[in-house]
Order: sequence, then structure tokens, then C-alpha cells
Amino acid sequence: MARNVKPEPLVEFDLNSPVFRSAWGDLELAEQEKALATFEKLTQPTWNQVYRDKGLKWEKIHSIAAPKNIEALYSFRVSKSIRGIGFRENHFLRVLLIEPDHDAAYGKK
Repeated sequence: MARNVKPEPLVEFDLNSPVFRSAWGDLELAEQEKALATFEKLTQPTWNQVYRDKGLKWEKIHSIAAPKNIEALYSFRVSKSIRGIGFRENHFLRVLLIEPDHDAAYGKK
């Protein structure tokens, strides 16, 4: 007898953060295209697949305190030179910003 298992939902995006939108406008067109390719790639997998994807380098950020009511902030690779910062809320990835300076994404060291 087959089990009725509810499939895990795919990742969806929220790119409405004002900080994200401002940083987006500062990116060159080629960087925007790379970022869009990554965001499109991220709409295909489930969250478990995102966590295991070595190319995304999904990492919890310990050097920056998460805002109130958010469990933790995470960093992920958008391109070779750009990191994204966001958090998971249900099946959404709420992207707060993208940072062209890879090291700056983690706060002061």
C-alpha cells in the first residue's frame, strides 16, 4: 500500500526588501543577469535540496544578529562575486540584500 505523502513545496522568493531593491539597482547588468539565473535555479528545488546544494554554499550567519521574530539569517552564493542574505519563512526565501563584496555579507570581521 502506497503512503500518501504530501510533496515538499518548492522554494519561492520574496525580493521586496527595500535594501535588496537598492542594491539591485546598483548592480551592473551582467551581475543582474547572473543573479536572475541563480534565482530562477532556486525556484526548481525543495528546501532540502537547497540545503544540500554545494554550489549555493547555504550558510548560517553567526556574525550578524537576526532581526526580531527571525530565527536566523543565512548567506548563499548568487554568483562568484555576489552573496545573498535572507531568511526562510515557511517555503519562502525572503531575500534581504545582495552584496557584491563577498566578505561584507558576513558583517565586520
